[in-house]
Amino acid sequence: MKKNTLFGLLAILALTISSCKQQKKEQLAENSIAKVVPEDLKWSERMALSEIHRFPDAAYLDFRKTPGWSYTNGLVLQAVSKVYEQTKNQKLFDYIYDYGDQMIEEDGTINTYRLPTYNLDMIKSGDPIFYLYQKKKEPRFLMAMDTLHKQLEGQPMTSEGGYWHKKRYPFQMWLDGVFMAEPFHAKYAKAFMNEDDAKKVYDKIVLQFDLIQKYNHDPKTGLYFHGWDESREQRWANKETGLSQHFWSRGMGWYGMALVDVLDHLPEEHPGYDRIKGYIKGYAEAIVKYQAENGTWYQVLDLPNREGNYLEATGTSMFTYMLAKGANKGYLDQEYMEYAEKAYAGILKTFITVEDNGVVSLNRCCAVAGLGGNPYRDGSFEYYIGEKIRANDPKGTGPFIMASVELNQ
Repeated sequence: MKKNTLFGLLAILALTISSCKQQKKEQLAENSIAKVVPEDLKWSERMALSEIHRFPDAAYLDFRKTPGWSYTNGLVLQAVSKVYEQTKNQKLFDYIYDYGDQMIEEDGTINTYRLPTYNLDMIKSGDPIFYLYQKKKEPRFLMAMDTLHKQLEGQPMTSEGGYWHKKRYPFQMWLDGVFMAEPFHAKYAKAFMNEDDAKKVYDKIVLQFDLIQKYNHDPKTGLYFHGWDESREQRWANKETGLSQHFWSRGMGWYGMALVDVLDHLPEEHPGYDRIKGYIKGYAEAIVKYQAENGTWYQVLDLPNREGNYLEATGTSMFTYMLAKGANKGYLDQEYMEYAEKAYAGILKTFITVEDNGVVSLNRCCAVAGLGGNPYRDGSFEYYIGEKIRANDPKGTGPFIMASVELNQ
């Protein structure tokens, strides 16, 4: 009996030692996982490098199957350029340059771009091309920007001069379009046009903001409706006002980023400069009223308690960037930096995860939302909450990078 007990104890001891060795091996294996993204970097660089890991070719950003010229490429690459200016990490600059090199031919032709569609979304990738031209002075980059300017010169307009969002969306102004086009157009005019012609462009730029303020702004809440249809023909449009039904988080986010970005290039002496500063102030006052307790914002901003609504990462990242940059630039009082910091802490806690290899993910992003089209998007509450939710949508990762830069996190 004693002998059996002894053998049993020895067997248990052997199993324990074996188990400890196995645990140690697993721990060593976990510790030896190569860090694709070092964790001692700032969040801005960590997310930029994570995007490069996910999309080694920037032409495939936004989970594309084929290379493309679109606003999501421009948004992320503009964000990456801000990180490069801080870090001088050559990998970041090469990522931007490789996109321009691939998408723009020697004669300035932009691959996959079609001017006759008059789609404001296609202007946004002009921002990283402007950046590349400032660095490299390659004539093809300027020729590509000339083409984008030509589009805006011929963009179909409402009766008061507001750009249609796309040719196939007649008489419609969306909040998105102001961000896609106006910061680029302002920097283009400032850099490449004579004073008189630039003044005409500045006037058109400011007009877009004035018309959004006139039609899309809701005086009761201070928020902005996603779209306005001058013709009142769209099913999503109110027959009296022409407005869509709801305050969509990312729609408002696009417009907020446009407000703070356009002033980087609009001359301070232009009469619209102070007006836009006023719009920034009113926008910020409104948006912080709808900030959730954890610092983030809901997909449909003013209906936090309605079933199905959810805290959403892309709009939250955009609001955070807008508030932080507005405070940094002096367009907003410093108290708004506290709201930005609260929002950023909320992003890190609510939306950010980090894989074992260091790759950073931004979760709970609305994949896409719009108005009209086929299949038809009616702008209802059910529509906005029913669109796909995914991780690492570039419409969130780009603004997250820019917010991280502004907050120096």
